[in-house]
Amino acid sequence: MMVTMSGGQQQRETSMSAGAAGLCDFIDASPSPFHACATVAQRLLDVGYTELREADRWPDRPGRYFTVRAGSLVAWRGGDHQGAPNPHAPFRIVGAHTDSPNLRVKQHPDRLVAGWRVVALQPYGGAWLNSWLDRDLGISGRLSVRDGADGTAVSHRLVRIDDPILRVPQLAIHLAEDRKSLTLDPQQHVNAVWGSGDQAGSFLAYVAQRADVAAADVLAADLMTHDLTPSAVIGADASLLSAPRLDNLASCYAGMEALLAAEPGAGQAVPVLALFDHEEVGSTSDHGAQSNLLTTVLERITLAAGAGREDHLRRLPVSLLASADMAHATHPNYPDRHEPGHRIEVNAGPVLKVHPNLRYATDGRTAAAFELACRQAGVSLQRYEHRADLPCGSTIGPMASARTGIPTVDVGAPQLAMHSARELMGAHDVAAYSAALHAFLCG
Repeated sequence: MMVTMSGGQQQRETSMSAGAAGLCDFIDASPSPFHACATVAQRLLDVGYTELREADRWPDRPGRYFTVRAGSLVAWRGGDHQGAPNPHAPFRIVGAHTDSPNLRVKQHPDRLVAGWRVVALQPYGGAWLNSWLDRDLGISGRLSVRDGADGTAVSHRLVRIDDPILRVPQLAIHLAEDRKSLTLDPQQHVNAVWGSGDQAGSFLAYVAQRADVAAADVLAADLMTHDLTPSAVIGADASLLSAPRLDNLASCYAGMEALLAAEPGAGQAVPVLALFDHEEVGSTSDHGAQSNLLTTVLERITLAAGAGREDHLRRLPVSLLASADMAHATHPNYPDRHEPGHRIEVNAGPVLKVHPNLRYATDGRTAAAFELACRQAGVSLQRYEHRADLPCGSTIGPMASARTGIPTVDVGAPQLAMHSARELMGAHDVAAYSAALHAFLCG
């Protein structure tokens, strides 16, 4: 039997398919926060955005700009060629984070244990450790390298090795004290093997060689593991998306797509995308959500438009920020772990996250604003609350709201297996999430 679709239905299906495929490509290109920023930056450059260095004087003409600080990025669009930016227009901001829980390489990683060459690793963030066992792992991150004619300059180079060079082996069930469960010690049980034999070898020298850098020139390294299985749309009906780092690269991608689709005119809200590193470990760094990155960029946008600090301070209370982070879908094997009356489904629209004790920043004002955005985008909105007897995670929302004074709403797309090496979401939610954030940015 042949099934026919209307033109509008075909367009929606094509958009959903393109969104899922685009997210898969984005995640596979972004194994580390540094790579995520590079991926977004290249996409912005391709459509005419200009990168600005924080140490330079910023232009006072309207345009599309972004700046990168290590593993964080802020992009905005202030007016266009038809009109100067309005220094009194409110900001509409989508904030997300580029980092995900994983296993990171220690400063002195080389071990020789029982005839195995071992790389010492350490969990980053709330990694669900058992999910990292028995996976083929690559290495990504950044090398800080001695550079210049006299060797006194420093450059920072991305490194990525997608060969299966590391593996954290599971203990055989026959050797476990309890065959029903195994408690992993983060110091002892998550180190990776990368070779055999009694010969010593420097893992950092190996990485430097693969990056075409002399090992003696490497001054510092920020290296982490990543799962090598490609992202994929799965399920008999292709309705699911399986990938690493959905928390929170799915929000970074949706926010990027929303910004690229935003076409503000003079007098309308200024759309801003803020992607922060270090959310999974508290955001307290020079480029985390608790830093001055967003506050200084927003003020410089105002100053570049010819206005003063008084004008800037007047913009903030009428601006809005959407903290975009992933949300818990109701788990089919553990439905009792979820708040009754708040079932969250995949492929059923974005999620509004509310917590009375401010683990999320949503209040009635900001919830209403996002509800309106979803209605304008033509997508359904789900509402999440955490069980009162379970500790609740948090987001950049409360800290970014407190840091900027901007009313904030916490939102996300539903997923399973959060903080695992590989996670699961609805394939159709990608387009809906992007559409809702686009409507929010455009006010």
